[in-house]
Amino acid sequence: MDERLTAPAGAEHLPPPGGAGSDPGGSSPDGSASLDDPRLLQILSTEHWSLLSARSLVYNEAFARAGMFLTFLSASLVALAFVANAMSFDRQFLVLAALLLFVDIAIGLATLGRMLDASVDDLRSIAGMNRIRNAYVRIAPAVAPFLSAGIHDDSAGVLETYGDARIRTGLAAFIHGLTTAGGMIMTIDALLGAALGGVVAIFFGADGSGAFAVGGAAFLALFAILNRYAYGVVSGFERTYPSRFPTPRA
Repeated sequence: MDERLTAPAGAEHLPPPGGAGSDPGGSSPDGSASLDDPRLLQILSTEHWSLLSARSLVYNEAFARAGMFLTFLSASLVALAFVANAMSFDRQFLVLAALLLFVDIAIGLATLGRMLDASVDDLRSIAGMNRIRNAYVRIAPAVAPFLSAGIHDDSAGVLETYGDARIRTGLAAFIHGLTTAGGMIMTIDALLGAALGGVVAIFFGADGSGAFAVGGAAFLALFAILNRYAYGVVSGFERTYPSRFPTPRA
């Protein structure tokens, strides 16, 4: 009897009798795909390009948010300068200046928070691509000398992909943080806090030196708080992100 007459309907769409993991040379004994599976390279390449696209979107959003904040800040300060000429720096002007600076700080803090989230997303994408490169090296060990990026998904591996395998600490880490886009926005936010503190001090009768002292204290306090927050966001990601392929100890 013809086997096609006894087969159930739709049998032509079912996997072969040996199951999904029965293809020779493409599966491990437990039925899961091994590194020899020819489909694995295509899957890894697709994931790699997906992470590259995600990283590109993160960069575009971060710089767009920073540009929007700086544009709004510039426009608000120019408008404040025109109003100052008309209001002659009276108490009503001080109230208006304080409100406008408060709005600038609020937008700046929101921008900083989003940029820190974008930095974490960027770190996650880099760690994911390092894992994929680790698989590439396992599939074809001969390619290892030709890779310029890291193949380990811990902090040292991520920094190697950035181009510096050294983990900065102390003053070096602080200075490097100020050179980043997030560090720039953080410094601007602290300066706006200093300006707001000075304006409020003058409104309550302080002289020039008193307003300068209040502004300086506000800058230092806000700058320290924002630095601590930024460090907590990045270090929190490093603590919670599971490293599957850590850098070997020297």
